[in-house]
Amino acid sequence: MKAEPEVQLPNLIQIGSTGRNSGKTTLALSLIRQLQQERPVYSLKIITISGQQKGHCQRGGAGCGICTAFTGGYELSEEVSAVGNKDTCRMLAAGSTKTFLLKALTENLAEGFAAAYRQVPPGAWLICESNSLRHFVRPRLFIMMDNQKKAKPSAAAVLSKADLRIRRAEDFDCRQLLQWDV
Repeated sequence: MKAEPEVQLPNLIQIGSTGRNSGKTTLALSLIRQLQQERPVYSLKIITISGQQKGHCQRGGAGCGICTAFTGGYELSEEVSAVGNKDTCRMLAAGSTKTFLLKALTENLAEGFAAAYRQVPPGAWLICESNSLRHFVRPRLFIMMDNQKKAKPSAAAVLSKADLRIRRAEDFDCRQLLQWDV
């Protein structure tokens, strides 16, 4: 992936992970609940799809259908239901003003994120789950959930850019957030 110059975004808190089921969403929900008391919080879940995975599940097997229904470029959708077990539904239920899902080919990630970021008003927080986005932006804080034996490739590529590496969502106190400057 060719990285463009990093854009500094002081309202962005990015959560990455060395693997699946690591606590990214648990941490995002905690951040949303606490930060929405201060100012509006928007949330974004990013699924980055490499060109060779287009139309196939990244994880093998039948998967959930997100990647198989994807046609290319990027697709940005807003979650409208706070009911359900999808991560985006849970973010909305936790108090996010608006929640988005961005599916993007690797080469379209910066463009797709720019479209999503235009939905966030000045002064609002943006909580984002993604590893690959760190190639393009410098968030206020990039937290890496580091609790897997081996980091997946997207995490290994940005692990050195993490501001903080934690094993469990409970290891981060949101009150520490303001100490992190871009």
